[in-house]
Amino acid sequence: MQQFTQTLQVKAQGRRLYDITPQVLQWANTQDITTGLLTLYIQHTSASLLINENYDRDVLVDMEAFFNRLVPDGDSLFIHTVEGPDDMPAHVRTALTQTSLSIPVMEGKLALGQWQGVFLFEHRHLPANRRILMHLIGE
Repeated sequence: MQQFTQTLQVKAQGRRLYDITPQVLQWANTQDITTGLLTLYIQHTSASLLINENYDRDVLVDMEAFFNRLVPDGDSLFIHTVEGPDDMPAHVRTALTQTSLSIPVMEGKLALGQWQGVFLFEHRHLPANRRILMHLIGE
């Protein structure tokens, strides 16, 4: 059994979904693992990780539109606004999505489906540097 770790740095330029599939694949495919599991974990409370369609960009636009409707900025419900009107909505968005993902490795490759991609979902409007820990275990 072998283990490999790496930190992926992403410079998010504001609220949107960032396709990080190429960076994740590039790193995972260079490790000497035939069968195993890749875990991705984001070290932030106002950004999250998703696996979703990466073929039609309209999916990403629709996802953002849905979250804008579901958790609007500046909602009077929220009292935590220390960092602005998108502060608490960012935390709620994170709670509704995921901070970690697990992706099997089979025959030396990540077992993503044909139209699946891995995304950083930035929930804040201001630019931010995000850290995603990658941990690959297997043989």
